[in-house]
Amino acid sequence: MVHAERRALAADLAGLTDEQWATPSLCAGLSVREALAHLTAGASLGWGRWMAGVIKCRFDFDKQVAMRLEERLGDSPAETLRRFERAAGGTTRMVGLRAVLGEAVVHGEDIRRPLGLRRDHPAETLALLAEYYRGSDFVVVAKRRVADLRLAATDGPFTAGEGPLVSGPTLALIMAMTGRGACCDDLSGDGVPILRERCAAA
Repeated sequence: MVHAERRALAADLAGLTDEQWATPSLCAGLSVREALAHLTAGASLGWGRWMAGVIKCRFDFDKQVAMRLEERLGDSPAETLRRFERAAGGTTRMVGLRAVLGEAVVHGEDIRRPLGLRRDHPAETLALLAEYYRGSDFVVVAKRRVADLRLAATDGPFTAGEGPLVSGPTLALIMAMTGRGACCDDLSGDGVPILRERCAAA
């Protein structure tokens, strides 16, 4: 699943113009190109190099993330994409597979959505991630963001929680759970304003 998501993203990004590569992604402060370099770093960084970077950056985790992104950026958008393609089939990871899959899907959509690109993700992948995020605050806060809300997918079997309703496509639920407030536009129900406010406060 992870490899399929990475390869699909690489295929979607082939042929982008320089202007498109510079488009702001849904990752705050990162362009499409920088968000892809961040994904490349995540796909190729193991515990040993991560810890070495943390020590080098004096335990400033934001500085470590920025350093790894810069390492993977390359001299041109074409090089950024080539580096991601080389990492796409790798198995290096520092977190669980569900978290790695979530990063591939969520950051992939962080990149696609501002570009107007669409991927029909496998239903099995989205259902797995929705269940994962609604019960986890590991890596990214999600569980606390949807506390006391009832989530219901309109395109699949996913349902969770109790409280004001938030319904819509499974992908939109995942993106909102992980703090992407813009994706609340694709959701409906009495709980949407609450979720939107929690996304803005993140």
